[in-house]
Amino acid sequence: MARKPNIKKIAVFTSGGDAPGMNAAIRAVTRTGIYYGLEVMGILRGFEGMVDGNFVQLHANSVSNIIQRGGTILKSARSERFRTKEGRKKAFDNISAHKVDAIVAIGGDGTFRGALEFTTEYDISCIGIPGTIDNDLYGTDSTIGYDTAINTAIDAIDKIRDTANSHDRLFFIEVMGRDAGFIALRCGIAGGAEAILVPEKKTDIDDLITVLEKGWRKNKTSSIVVVAEGDETGGAIEIAKKVKAKFDNYDTRVTILGHLQRGGNPTTMDRVLASTLGVYAVEALLDGKSGLMIGMVNKELCFTPFEKASKHHGEMDKNLLRISKLLAS
Repeated sequence: MARKPNIKKIAVFTSGGDAPGMNAAIRAVTRTGIYYGLEVMGILRGFEGMVDGNFVQLHANSVSNIIQRGGTILKSARSERFRTKEGRKKAFDNISAHKVDAIVAIGGDGTFRGALEFTTEYDISCIGIPGTIDNDLYGTDSTIGYDTAINTAIDAIDKIRDTANSHDRLFFIEVMGRDAGFIALRCGIAGGAEAILVPEKKTDIDDLITVLEKGWRKNKTSSIVVVAEGDETGGAIEIAKKVKAKFDNYDTRVTILGHLQRGGNPTTMDRVLASTLGVYAVEALLDGKSGLMIGMVNKELCFTPFEKASKHHGEMDKNLLRISKLLAS
């Protein structure tokens, strides 16, 4: 592959919520950069570290023994200062001072919005790698961390089902998904949930109670309702209160999985996805590409402009919604 001659040094950072597999992506970016004769820098704590000038040199051994680790060795942070022109100017001054020619940004919607604004204002090449457990980005079938998150959540749901069966209980289980219900939908189907509540579909408490009553009449010994945290009705706690007020046949409990879903060793799928995208991200920069998120669609490499990736969330599979209702009946 022909190298773009003006790229001699690249930097990589992680931003937004951490996701299992980010370390595998950092490793791939670092080792691919070194393979092509580049210097590689890591920026600690995302855009905040860019503003503060927290840069470290990365070598091949800097990323040894991290592919299996959750979280991110480069840390992550929100940055209010980067939202300002002054903050972005300081970030660019630090990029220039370290003689960085191009950047790889690993993160989600907010990361790519920040990268879009930064690359619009300043002449710096940037490729984005989708790293978020929510899987809500347009331009890739799966984001880094999603597969691990749903496997972590379903493991917890399976354990909760055991105790629900033992005590004739109704469990409302809240999973992550502030703006999108992809985790809830997959986990609900895999966990045999009686109902799945997601932000993309308006929740009707009376309909939910009808479903639960139907299960009660069939002598079901337990019921599981999976709720995405962004459900407009108010999340698992509020929904449980409303259901309990009208339907108290079951002993009702609420479990909020929360940040448990972010941690843990990445699955094989997330490690392979992160490694693949990390390699292609560096090669895309060397090919002269910029302002794009790299992803995989139907097992094919796909590039999506930051503006589209950050403004257009992936659509929920309506067939899976239909299947979840059919199987719960």
